[in-house]
Amino acid sequence: MALRQPPWHPPPRQIDQPVLKIFNSLTKTKTEFIPIDGSHVKWYNCGPTVYDASHMGHARNYVTQDILRRIMSDYFGYDVHFVMNITDIDDKIIVRARQNYLFSQFRNSATALSADLLSQVSEAWGSYIRENVSKGLPDEEKPSRGDEEVRWPQIAGLARDQSRKLECLKRDEKFDMHFTAADRTLAAIEAARHALSANQSSGDTALRLIDESRDILASALDKKLQDTVTDQSVFRSLAAYWEGRFFKDMERLRVRYPDTVTRVTEYVPEVVEFVQGIIKNGYGYEFESSVYFDTGAFDSSDRHDYAKLEPWSKGNRELLAEGEGVLSSTSGRRSASDFALWKASKPGEPSWPSPWGPGRPGWHIECSVMASAILGDRLDIHSGGIDLAFPHHDNEMAQSEAYHECGAWINYFIHTGHLHIEGLKMSKSLKNFITIDEILQRFTARQLRLAFLTQLWNAKIDFSESMMTGEVKSLENFFTNVRAIISQARAHEDQSDGEHHYNDAERELMKSLYDSKTAFRVALCDSFNTPEALKVIRDLVSRINIYINSSGRKANVSVVEQSATWIGDMLRMFGLGEGQASEIGWGQEDEGAGGVNREETLMPYLRILSSFRDGVRQLAIAKNDDALKEILKLCDKLRDDDLVSLGVALDDQEDGKALVKLVSPAELIKAREEKRLKLDAQAAKKAAAAEEVRQKRLAKIEKGRVPPEEMFRPPNVPEGAYIRWDECGFPTATGSGEDLSKNQQKRARKEWDAQKKLHEEFLAWKKEQESVAGS
Repeated sequence: MALRQPPWHPPPRQIDQPVLKIFNSLTKTKTEFIPIDGSHVKWYNCGPTVYDASHMGHARNYVTQDILRRIMSDYFGYDVHFVMNITDIDDKIIVRARQNYLFSQFRNSATALSADLLSQVSEAWGSYIRENVSKGLPDEEKPSRGDEEVRWPQIAGLARDQSRKLECLKRDEKFDMHFTAADRTLAAIEAARHALSANQSSGDTALRLIDESRDILASALDKKLQDTVTDQSVFRSLAAYWEGRFFKDMERLRVRYPDTVTRVTEYVPEVVEFVQGIIKNGYGYEFESSVYFDTGAFDSSDRHDYAKLEPWSKGNRELLAEGEGVLSSTSGRRSASDFALWKASKPGEPSWPSPWGPGRPGWHIECSVMASAILGDRLDIHSGGIDLAFPHHDNEMAQSEAYHECGAWINYFIHTGHLHIEGLKMSKSLKNFITIDEILQRFTARQLRLAFLTQLWNAKIDFSESMMTGEVKSLENFFTNVRAIISQARAHEDQSDGEHHYNDAERELMKSLYDSKTAFRVALCDSFNTPEALKVIRDLVSRINIYINSSGRKANVSVVEQSATWIGDMLRMFGLGEGQASEIGWGQEDEGAGGVNREETLMPYLRILSSFRDGVRQLAIAKNDDALKEILKLCDKLRDDDLVSLGVALDDQEDGKALVKLVSPAELIKAREEKRLKLDAQAAKKAAAAEEVRQKRLAKIEKGRVPPEEMFRPPNVPEGAYIRWDECGFPTATGSGEDLSKNQQKRARKEWDAQKKLHEEFLAWKKEQESVAGS
């Protein structure tokens, strides 16, 4: 009988692996993520409309999307095709480009301050008050034409009254921005009037008026001269400039470049074809060379539903108007919800040829066309800011499903939460934004990303500087200590102490590591819960620190290294890493890339070592009585001065062996200078106190320079104060010849006795000074 293996039974599953669930805006719930094509994920992300500097609101959106993208690809292992568009033609771009162009021409033509120039600015200011500032004012405060400046003090008082200002902001969220521009311009107008009355009309004076009035003048010039802008490069150059700045900002924020970038101006023929397809399918119609999407026809179809994301916003005229843009016309639409697929271009607007006449793409159509062109008729993920949900994303889905005649174009819609400042959404249109360049001058990209990681990706964030302090420092200290411990152990790894160092404490730490990995995965499967994932990391760091402190030199370095390596890998996965990924931790932010020059790297350290050796040898050879004291001074100099600039920290330990750490030189220098400044401040305070005592003594001594016999005689008292004195110089009669009263005698005697004592001290001090000078 042939020998056979005994039967084998599969082990029972103790714990089910968590599955990724994403908060899907299409359901407003966390739903299991199931890609269409295995591990291949087709992801389209709404990119920026490039007409101004990128701000913290952009950072919140694009850094957050980058974090989610990294989790999907680097942690869960999905093969993500990440596509992002650039809106390089849009109403906002057109208006801003025209305004910049016309303002620049106007400014260049100004050679001197004149009554005509002042009149133009004043007229523009009045119009701005009536058309913009008045939107936030109560009806009784709205000025009529010609009455703007007379009413301005009341308007200014209203704007500076916080409670009344809030009411204005409720009427118009841009009230504060409009008021600020008008207030600044009026100040410039008044300054220009004073200059003209003083016959000061130089070109510089004119430019000051124009520059301070830029917002108001640019708007007025555009209304008056917009039809004269015919050069299409005016629009292209503005968008190209800000697109370049945007991607530079993203690079500084460590946001990965998209796999594919699309620009609207490069897809206009595809837009035209797409619009024709929508019309052919019965969901679009033409009116006066523009084409509109028929939301009624689409919504009434058995296969389709309009406004899947926010059906309750269908009739929100304010959102609908904002989605259409400031240059759009509402005439000819069958329904207020209908939106432009193709806009007929007016004079002063860029245009492309189409079957309906010269025009340009509507805003919503661009994403449908470009996403379909790259990713096809079905997408796994579409992402963007929550403010785009309606009408932009709802309109995107409607026109895409109308073109493809499908029931669902997007499977998962994910929207990042707003970033607010002082209670208001940060936005370019409100001019209440902090640019990315400004924030990176105060905080690092790592601090910013870590701050966003501490918040749920789809939650609103109220910006504050306390968000930025975070736990960067504590994590850096953790990695610095771990690297130092590992380095110290490897320097003596061939010297076994005969113990395995794997006892209860080590088993507990390893269990904590694997429990942390499980909890970390659970957190990320729970719709990318990064705050909870960071808590897992934070708790593991705490356990490792406790283990190191309790174990001392007997710590199992391998266990510590495994745990710290995983923590560093996860932080790098979030996009927090710098430098070489092979090192323990997340790297130094100021590290450079590229090859290492051995001589450049080693020589600074070797020179310091050689210099220290020379100093010790010289002291040993000299055999001075204070040699040991001087050697200790050299040791302190090595630690506190020489190694600091190289980023080396030596921490003295109880066993006499220093723990060697590699730390940022700037950090060490800063700490050293802070210590020196503190010591200098203490010394200065002590010296100041001593000087104060000395000055008080000198003042007291100087007071005793006058002998008591002379103190009641002129010039030490006014001429005629007394007319008689006794042999000791004590006054006996006043200037009028009357004897001193008993009280006057008593008071004068007290002063005389005090002066006598002071004078004796003065004579003693004088003798002392003469003695010192003689020696």
